[in-house]
Amino acid sequence: MPRLAFSTAGAVLLLATSVYAQEPPPLRAAVDGTFAPHAFPNLSGGYQGFNVDLANEIAKRLGRRIIIDAAQFSGLVPALQAGTYDFLAAPTTVTKERAENMLFTEGYLNTDFQFLIKKGSAKVGKLEDLKGKTVSVNRGSAYDAWARDLEGKIGWKVESFGTQTDAVQAVLVGRVDANVAGNTVSAWAVKNNPQLELSYLHSTGLVWAAPLRKDSGELRKQLDVAIECMKLDRTIAKMHERWFGAAAPAGSAAVTVFPGYGVPDMPGYDPTVHTPSCG
Repeated sequence: MPRLAFSTAGAVLLLATSVYAQEPPPLRAAVDGTFAPHAFPNLSGGYQGFNVDLANEIAKRLGRRIIIDAAQFSGLVPALQAGTYDFLAAPTTVTKERAENMLFTEGYLNTDFQFLIKKGSAKVGKLEDLKGKTVSVNRGSAYDAWARDLEGKIGWKVESFGTQTDAVQAVLVGRVDANVAGNTVSAWAVKNNPQLELSYLHSTGLVWAAPLRKDSGELRKQLDVAIECMKLDRTIAKMHERWFGAAAPAGSAAVTVFPGYGVPDMPGYDPTVHTPSCG
């Protein structure tokens, strides 16, 4: 009898080990944990936000566990390239330069550049109104590179901060005259800081997408299909309303399934025709 009990226990252990061995490793992703409403601390522990929900839903649809780390945005791309992460869940603007060095999924949100200022400050109707002023940005972000490229032309001074929270705080305390970030992030900041107000909106025609390493073509396809299915069943549209307080505009990246894999007209785009399987 003891021998039978031992055999049964051994069989259970063997089965559990076999199942565990067959389970794929968890996906590893990262966000900037200070970039509300996309990723920010949850009072109950961990992080919450649009991009946290997005990453968790992608993993769920792929049947994978996921580990989401939080770090300053400026360190995320180097960590991705070093193999620390499989993809970045942080909202990342797709530019030609970035697309030459990384693969991107198709866009899941449009990103325009929104300025915010301290309430009562001089209005900003055009970029030239900020000549001689200081503009804060999140270090390493697309807004950082864009603003610095325009320093000579516009005549503003750019000051970079390690987090978007610090960049906004610089406006509140009067250290800088304005902050520029994505329209969703700026709207969230103003919603939570009545001393601030939205100002000039610069339309870019760009999108946010999830970056991966160049050698991650198969995983890019899987993530891309998951995002497409989330658009088709309006999961992303519902997340848009929850976190941004507004419906996703018709024709926007939040509700539009793009052909191929990646961002059309950008390096790394794969035009292969496919029909997403959304079982």
